[in-house]
Amino acid sequence: MSIKKSFSPLFFGLILHAGVSEAAPFVLDFEGAGDQAALNNFYNGGTDSQGNSGTNYGVQFGSNSLTLIDQDAGGTGNFANEPTPNTILFFLTGSAILNYGPGFDTGFSFFYSSATAATVTVWDGLNATGNLLATLNLTAQYNDNCTGDPSGQYCNWTAVGATFAGLAKSIDFGGTVNQTGYDDITFGSADPGRVPEPASLALLGLGFVGMRLVRRQSV
Repeated sequence: MSIKKSFSPLFFGLILHAGVSEAAPFVLDFEGAGDQAALNNFYNGGTDSQGNSGTNYGVQFGSNSLTLIDQDAGGTGNFANEPTPNTILFFLTGSAILNYGPGFDTGFSFFYSSATAATVTVWDGLNATGNLLATLNLTAQYNDNCTGDPSGQYCNWTAVGATFAGLAKSIDFGGTVNQTGYDDITFGSADPGRVPEPASLALLGLGFVGMRLVRRQSV
């Protein structure tokens, strides 16, 4: 089963979806990256293998971390119903580790579509070292109960997330290479794709300032 519409030995299996402080949740939706592009430094102040650049979150991906665009949008992805059209992430072969040097806390989450059961692990050291902070279990569900967009076989996208104590610096997707697609990878929240908007965070901060002023005036 391939998530890329044309089959080839290389892509057999699944071929499909300003710096930030550790306290600020953020979401990688992969929109703007190229079709069958190595993600590389797309989210790390550089570009993917096709010259596209995204927000600089300081997130590093290896060369086998690739993106696909839905065939409905002109790409080669054999998927449908993705949470944030039209681009997703998958890992082709070998090591599949994501590093985030500044670290993040609270939680980690994403949507996935998978042809295999597997696990994704969260670590407090770079390159999946140090202490294991969380384990996210994936089931094989890629074509279960699909409705809507009919043109892709990987059409069931399931939300999964975990909370943890500590500061996470890397994620190991190694058990899912060539079988699983990802979208809305979310740092700092166990609920994928849902983080406070910057304006909301600013208003929250002003609210705290206001509370402090009121307390000072009442003393």
